[in-house]
Amino acid sequence: MKPPLVPLATLLGRELRNVKVEKPFVKFGQAALAKKGEDYFLIKPDCERVPGNPETSFSVFAIFDGHNGISAAIFAKENLLGNVLSAIPQGINREEWLQALPRALVAGETSGTTVTFVVIDGWTVTVASVGDSRCILDTQGGVVSLLTVDHRLEENAEERERVTASGGEVGRLNVFGGNEVGPLRCWPGGLCLSRSIGDTDVGEFIVPIPYVKQVKLSNSGGRLIIASDGIWDALSSAMAAKSCRGIPAELAAKLVVKEALRSRGLKDDTTCLVVDIIPSDQPVLPSTPMKKQNALSSFLFGKRSQTSTNKTTNKLSAVGVVEELFEEGSAMLAERLGKDFPMNTNSGLFKCAVCQVDQPPAEGLTVNSGPFFSPASKPWEGPFLCTNCRKKKDAMEGNSANMLCFPLPDECHRCV
Repeated sequence: MKPPLVPLATLLGRELRNVKVEKPFVKFGQAALAKKGEDYFLIKPDCERVPGNPETSFSVFAIFDGHNGISAAIFAKENLLGNVLSAIPQGINREEWLQALPRALVAGETSGTTVTFVVIDGWTVTVASVGDSRCILDTQGGVVSLLTVDHRLEENAEERERVTASGGEVGRLNVFGGNEVGPLRCWPGGLCLSRSIGDTDVGEFIVPIPYVKQVKLSNSGGRLIIASDGIWDALSSAMAAKSCRGIPAELAAKLVVKEALRSRGLKDDTTCLVVDIIPSDQPVLPSTPMKKQNALSSFLFGKRSQTSTNKTTNKLSAVGVVEELFEEGSAMLAERLGKDFPMNTNSGLFKCAVCQVDQPPAEGLTVNSGPFFSPASKPWEGPFLCTNCRKKKDAMEGNSANMLCFPLPDECHRCV
């Protein structure tokens, strides 16, 4: 006989009374089919917040979909986790760590890559994303929720407005005769994504600052499907979730890829990670029939956002399933990082909050400073930025008049 599900309100009540709630099992599966060989993924289920202490363990899963080459995807795979962890103060407790994590995820050549980066610590899931890879959450009751926002200019009106307000142009590719073809792109450069890591050759409007969402599951658990656009161009979120319900994660990822292939054929690199967060006394996440979203959930479980929220995503759902802890999609670093972002002052160096490069204070600026003084000559006003990242920040906020044109590459997100 299966144990009864515990509503989220009861779960939170137990935590407030210091009743121990066991950490869930994290089980996962991976599957991929290559077309151009530019998809990469990261699976690290054995990370430790405090090295040598298994009680502080957390898991990391990520998808990197490269374009115009593979170097940005490989670099992000090898360095992004280290950059994020280095931006979080050492010696803090778990709750402080979880609160710092969404902001630390803002830290970040001519190639570029999308990133969907997922951190699982107990029942708390934190997701950061740039580009059009996607992470969905399938919970008990069959409620499917997006934990990411697509940064395709064709589909994201807010990103189109941000680019044009900053001085960029959004339009389709013109061919002979004046006809417009293909998806909307950002000019200069011609990229059809508004956010990615890398892409230094396409102007300052393509920013690496992610949309970040953090949620807490009830102890009934849930399933994450993290995948590149090779999946999402073929399947809706609901179709992907339905195609593998009740199947162990190891097989579920293969079924999602198979369904995408059956639906659309192999037109792009297709990579899928399925991650189950399940109670320690259940061998597999149970399959349940679809239920309608409870309209009263927003009254019973209010959102606790640390900053302003992005209104474009659908709300996480059913009573007793998840609690939304954080949501932020702004592209403005001053809004994302705040004035108390930790800095590295060892050996008289400051670490750039975006590219994580150490530089002498005299050679950089803070997020909130003007262009003519540095942290050495003015009190601390926020995260430190190197000169290159400061130029990118100024451009995306409409403070730069230096707009350069670059030739249009003929690969992936630049020719979809």
